[in-house]
Amino acid sequence: MSQEPIDTNCMTLTRWILAEQKKYAPGSSGDFTQLLSSLQTAVKAVSAAVRKAGISNLFGIAGNTNVQGEEVKKLDVLANELFINMCRSSYATCLLVSEENDNEIEVETERQGKYIVTFDPLDGSSNIDCLVSIGSIFAIFKKPSEDEPLSPGDALQSGRQIVAAGYALYGSATMMVISAGHGVNGFMLDPSIGEFVLTDPDMKVKPRGKIYSINEGYEAKWDEAVKEYVKSKKVGKPYGSRYIGSMVADVHRTLKYGGIFMYPSTTDAPNGKLRILYECMPMAFIMEQAGGLASTGKSPILDIVPTSLHQRSPIFLGSKEDVEDVLKMIKKHSGEE
Repeated sequence: MSQEPIDTNCMTLTRWILAEQKKYAPGSSGDFTQLLSSLQTAVKAVSAAVRKAGISNLFGIAGNTNVQGEEVKKLDVLANELFINMCRSSYATCLLVSEENDNEIEVETERQGKYIVTFDPLDGSSNIDCLVSIGSIFAIFKKPSEDEPLSPGDALQSGRQIVAAGYALYGSATMMVISAGHGVNGFMLDPSIGEFVLTDPDMKVKPRGKIYSINEGYEAKWDEAVKEYVKSKKVGKPYGSRYIGSMVADVHRTLKYGGIFMYPSTTDAPNGKLRILYECMPMAFIMEQAGGLASTGKSPILDIVPTSLHQRSPIFLGSKEDVEDVLKMIKKHSGEE
């Protein structure tokens, strides 16, 4: 069996980060570069834990103890601690917002930098036990005023202030998709060298796809506009329906194949279910950078200025023409009422 030749000049994520810095911010301090490298390390560590979870009994409930009497950390608790510790030790962050913590985490003064990171350390963690793809999502913002001390509400910024965003997908392989505001790039983890390697440069979403993704179990609780839109995708030349229930996996497929991902408001959850700061905004940033759209149904996701850390929003994101279709339907119905 002939072995694949080793690429002696491959574009790793670390190399790409340094090239981006040189190209777009040649005189910068390197803090941003250091932060992205720290996030990359956190993802590698989470990926290793995810791969071993079934064997190491990490599916257990937090607070379990193993036979040695050691506390077994549930995978999402472990992922959260990894992200927090890697961001803190990068000396580039001042404030962290995690899906797992009720309040924002202020970094110790001696370790503070100028960036704010919002993240969901393990998205879709209810899918862990059945080996369905899960992921991590993050967004990076700048502290509003570099000279002033932190003040309440510094993390509550519009999505238009995002400096970079990305997600990691722990699927059949581990992949990181990142945008620093100059397009979207995908990197696959090569376990043989322990590095993320550029496999999907300059990712673009198709203008229109053939797939819609929504949890149809809630159909009775949707607005009439959403009901009519989904119904329209089942007639004529129907769209395929794909719904994994893990946001990272569903959005990644939408980015690769085109189509639309929807998590609308329901009568039970009038504000939707997905959180703005660390789920909707990072994904909206990536989708817009790839030429797609992301909307609440009324306005672009990135225009929202959240009023609380864990605020939720409905979301429609994906191929530009598909999202425009659903927005037209929503407009039509709001005009009727």
